Amino acid sequence: MAEGLTVAPAAATGIGSLPGVHTREWSITLAGELPDLPHVPELPGRGPGADMIGRTAGLLAAVAPDLAVATTPSGWRFTSSPGREMARAQSWLGEDLDGIEEALAGRAGILKAQLVGPWTLAAMIEMRTGERAVRDHGACRDLAGALAEASVRHIADLRRRLPGARIILQFDEPALPTVLAGGVSTASGMATYRSVDVQRAQLLLGQVFSAAHDAGAVPGVHCCDARAPIDLLRRSGAEMLSVDPAVLAEDQEESLGAAVEAGLLVLLGYAPTVPVTVSGPQALGEVIAGRAREQYARWGIPADVANAAVAFTPACGLADTSPEWARWTYAGLGIAGRIARDEAAPEGEEV
Repeated sequence: MAEGLTVAPAAATGIGSLPGVHTREWSITLAGELPDLPHVPELPGRGPGADMIGRTAGLLAAVAPDLAVATTPSGWRFTSSPGREMARAQSWLGEDLDGIEEALAGRAGILKAQLVGPWTLAAMIEMRTGERAVRDHGACRDLAGALAEASVRHIADLRRRLPGARIILQFDEPALPTVLAGGVSTASGMATYRSVDVQRAQLLLGQVFSAAHDAGAVPGVHCCDARAPIDLLRRSGAEMLSVDPAVLAEDQEESLGAAVEAGLLVLLGYAPTVPVTVSGPQALGEVIAGRAREQYARWGIPADVANAAVAFTPACGLADTSPEWARWTYAGLGIAGRIARDEAAPEGEEV
């Protein structure tokens, strides 16, 4: 595992996004339900600027004003200078950080924060021509450079607020597999952009991960796509991987097991992001623990060894569910962790 990073075995955490608009209430919930691995809440329901792209773009605009974005009917587009949306994004992020700072005051341990990775930014943000930034090599390079600098500043802010915390900085890359496959649609929708070369993808990812690592954080990636490029992410310097094992192909699952054996922290997205028919958090926890048990067996890794390298999460963000289900999910993840630890303990010993 990353140098100096000690995570409780089979800890529970979230991906990032949550329903509703009350960030301080969620910070209190996260501190209580996810004591081993809390994360900074994201509440996209507040509107543009609170979503994952706008939130990260607000940080980019602070270091590179020419990369500020504004909303259009089709999403986000680069603009000439930071406007109201960027100010709103920065303000909402400040509120989120204030809330988690208050909720975790005086604690040591781990805190996970989330930004969007360079290739998903490039796939989602439009140039002023209306085409996506992924089309332009220079724009991709500028985005990665600004993101690296913004990440360093963000890590410094988190460490100032919570001096005893070890920071995991998760970069969300849901679009990375589509970028690599040449599947991002052009402005007309009649074609797709050329696929990005793997070496070029690795270069820009590595630039961002290296900056976060050098700033004292653990760089990680969340990608819930079935094509999550696990080996590429490892080569790029990711020290944490967050995936949905239920959708991975067999070869990807093998790569994930190799990542565990190599010492990476792996977040397993076993909890559904939409309500399912279970009788309560206990039943949900038992289902999650059962899936982990089967996963460990497929990897051929002893449960106690695997528990030390994994954490349990929802399959993806929870913004589109209800607050009640989100809280239920976190409770179920915590129960799953306790079951997994008990099953791995020597006979007659409780963890």
